[in-house]
Amino acid sequence: MNGKIKKLFSLVLSVLMMVSVLSGCSQGSQQQSTQVQASTPQVQPQAQTQQAPAQDASSPVLDKIKSSGKLVVGTEAQYPPYEFKDMNAEFTGCDMFLAQQIADALGVQLEIVDMAFDGIIAAVQSGQVDMGIAAFTNTPERAEVIDFSALYETSQQLLIVKAGNADLYSTKEALAGKQVGAQKGTIQSQLITSALPQSTLFELEKYPALALEVQNGNIAGLVVDAAVGEALVATSEGKLEVSKFAFSAEEASFGKSVVIAKGNEPLVDVVNQVIEKVTSDGSYQKAYDDAVALAASMGL
Repeated sequence: MNGKIKKLFSLVLSVLMMVSVLSGCSQGSQQQSTQVQASTPQVQPQAQTQQAPAQDASSPVLDKIKSSGKLVVGTEAQYPPYEFKDMNAEFTGCDMFLAQQIADALGVQLEIVDMAFDGIIAAVQSGQVDMGIAAFTNTPERAEVIDFSALYETSQQLLIVKAGNADLYSTKEALAGKQVGAQKGTIQSQLITSALPQSTLFELEKYPALALEVQNGNIAGLVVDAAVGEALVATSEGKLEVSKFAFSAEEASFGKSVVIAKGNEPLVDVVNQVIEKVTSDGSYQKAYDDAVALAASMGL
C-alpha cells in the first residue's frame, strides 16, 4: 500500500511540474507578443504621411489667412504698371489692385511684402507670404513647384535698345555674340536663352539698372513686357527705343498668374473667381490703364 502511495505521489508531482513549465512557456509567448505590438506604432507615421493630401485639400494657407485676418502678398515693387510705389510711397499698380480685390473677397486686410523677384516663389513655398503677385508668367517649369491661378493678363515681349539701334538689332543674327539683358529670375531670362541661343544673357536685379546698361552701350538691349518697356522708353529722355526685332508667338506667348503654394485648391478657386470678375467687368483693364498713366506722370 505504501509503495503504491509513493508511486501516486510521484505521478502527481510530475504532472504539477509539467503544468508549471507549460505556464512559464505561455507567459514567455505573451511577453514576446506584447513586445511586437509595442514596436508596431513606429510605422504609424508612414500611414499618417500617406493621409497628408487629405489635410492639404483643406487649404492650410486659406485657413491661416482667415485665422490671422490678413492676406500677405509678396511682390517686387519696381515693375510699373504692375507693381510700384506712388508718390506717397504706397504700393500701387494693376497687380496690387488685384491683390486688394482678393483680400476683399476673403474679407481680410491686405499686407504687401516687397522683396527680390527671384525670392518670391521660395517665400510662397515656405509660408513667408501667402501668395505671390508680381506679373508672374505661367510656365510648366514653375508649375512643377507651385500652383498658378487662371491667367489675368497677357502681354507682348519687347527688345528695348539704345536710341538709334532699332534697325541695327532687328534680327537674331545681329544679336549673335551680343549681351541681352533681363531681370534675374524672370521668364525673360529664359526667353533670351531659348530664343537667342547665340546671344549672351546679362542679368541684373532691377530694370532701371538694366536700362542704364543699354543707354551706356554696355549691352545690346533688354527684353521686357510691352507695358514696362514702353514706359522705360517714354521716361528715357530719348535715350531708348523699341527695337524692330520681334519674338514669334511660339517663343513668347506668355500669360500672367497669381502664385500659390501647392495643396491649396480652395484658395486657388477663390482667386480664380476674383480674376474672372475683374477681367470680365473691365476693372482690371482700368486699373492697368490708370497705373500706366500714373507711372508716366511719375517719370517711371
